[in-house]
Amino acid sequence: MSVTAKNANEQLALDFFEALSSGDLDRLRPFLDEDSVWEPMVKDIPGAGSYRGNQIIDDFLAPVRGMFAQGDPKVHVQTIFSDGDFVAVESYSDGKLQDGRTYHNRYSWVFRMNNGKIGYLHEYMDSHYVARLFGL
Repeated sequence: MSVTAKNANEQLALDFFEALSSGDLDRLRPFLDEDSVWEPMVKDIPGAGSYRGNQIIDDFLAPVRGMFAQGDPKVHVQTIFSDGDFVAVESYSDGKLQDGRTYHNRYSWVFRMNNGKIGYLHEYMDSHYVARLFGL
C-alpha cells in the first residue's frame, strides 16, 4: 500500500520516515530544532525516556540504531492522517539485528509539527516484543 500525504505536515512525517529508514542519522537533523522532543512511550527497554534537540540523535537514535545491522530497521508507513499541526501514523518496522536475528515490530506515532519542524513525537510500539527480543 502506498501512502500519500494530503498536506505539508503529513509530507513532513513521510519525509522524516524516509530519512530515518536511510540509516543516515544526520539526514534527520533538519527535521528537528533545539526544542524538538521525541518520547518513546515505553518503560524499562532500550531507548526509554524523553529526548530533546540533538540529544534525540546523539543519545537516543545512535545507540538504538547501533543494535541493528547497518541501515536497519526500515519504517513502512501504512496509515497517515492529520488535524492541523497533529499527524498520526501507523507503521511497522523490520530489519536485522547485529546478531542476525529478525526484527519486526508495529508502531503508532503522534507528531505535533511546529513551523516545518517536529515539535514533539510520541512513539508507541509493542514494548513486550522488544523486551522479549532483548531478554529483558
